[in-house]
Amino acid sequence: MKFSRLIWANLFRKKVRLVLTLGSFAVALFLFAFLAVVKDAFNRGGSVASANRLVTINRVSIIQPIPLSYRDKILRIPGVQSVTHDNWFGGVYQEEKNFFPQFVIDPETQREVFSELLVSDDEWNSFLKDRQGAIVGASTAKRFGWKIGDRIPIKTTIYDGGAWEFVIDGIYHGRTPQDDETQFWFQWDYFEERVPERDKGQVGWYTVKLNSPDDAVRVSKAIDAEFANSPYETKTETESAFAASWVKQFGNIEFLILVIGSVVFFTLLLVTGNTMAISVRERTGELAILKAIGFKDGSILFFVLAEALAIALFGGLLGLGLALLAIPALGGALSGMLPSLILSKSVLAAGIGFALLVGATSGLLPGIGAMRLRVVEAFRRI
Repeated sequence: MKFSRLIWANLFRKKVRLVLTLGSFAVALFLFAFLAVVKDAFNRGGSVASANRLVTINRVSIIQPIPLSYRDKILRIPGVQSVTHDNWFGGVYQEEKNFFPQFVIDPETQREVFSELLVSDDEWNSFLKDRQGAIVGASTAKRFGWKIGDRIPIKTTIYDGGAWEFVIDGIYHGRTPQDDETQFWFQWDYFEERVPERDKGQVGWYTVKLNSPDDAVRVSKAIDAEFANSPYETKTETESAFAASWVKQFGNIEFLILVIGSVVFFTLLLVTGNTMAISVRERTGELAILKAIGFKDGSILFFVLAEALAIALFGGLLGLGLALLAIPALGGALSGMLPSLILSKSVLAAGIGFALLVGATSGLLPGIGAMRLRVVEAFRRI
């Protein structure tokens, strides 16, 4: 701490350069945080997937249906605790940009299979009694300002067009912040009444809850064997594997984020390293005087590294502070197009570590050069 005034004075020697360097750190750390939360959003489905749930789809593609009659056959397989089914509705609310996932659900088994998505008993009972009832996730309800009792028209883009009317009977919340709160559920019976004859009795996929995660491989094989060589063969996998395969349809997001992050790291390293090198060259005479009056090589290295780390720390904190303010707003603007964006403490800690790593690396070479500076040669340059 006794050298803090000297370090501080050197930091503010060139105020414009300091501001620009801090700005580059802030932008880089903001980008780092945004990329990290986007990566987390895409991978969250696999990370929060239940270990005792399987997903069964048509072997050809998820867009091909499966008969409703398969449900009872799946339930008879040893190790299966319960089964629910879903259909993708694919509707829009008011405008095309107002996208959010809508699912036709089996209200008798939905809460049993997806116990982490919480709805009060009163709201659920109201939903069961209302053929046009709907349950909506908390984030989607907040996005559109919906409340219980509102009538919502949703225009389907799949089932011969037209607007379907729904009544909001309940709002569900996730047990943890990572749980998906964007979905919209409505009843199977209402769906069956209105869809064309060709779509009746057809479900999109089954979600199977197991007695034990240890049964996953055996039950998956048993389900697929049950329907082998039938007109509707199935493909069954764990919920985490299903979520991972869904993310892959968007491309290799993780690799893309890694490439962008690497480019940011090396660019920032070059910018900061160049700044520190210029700063050291400008102070050759001062550093020589410090060594001449008794400062040791380690102290000189400390001065340079401390300046680089201070710039990295303050710039990083500024960037992460901006991310804390901006990412919730960006998440709201992108609602429906991406899962919810959550800036976790681990991302913030990684951001600080990233900033300090860049600061230490960029200050190390100029610091070693200053440490090895010979007093006589330095005075000759003045």
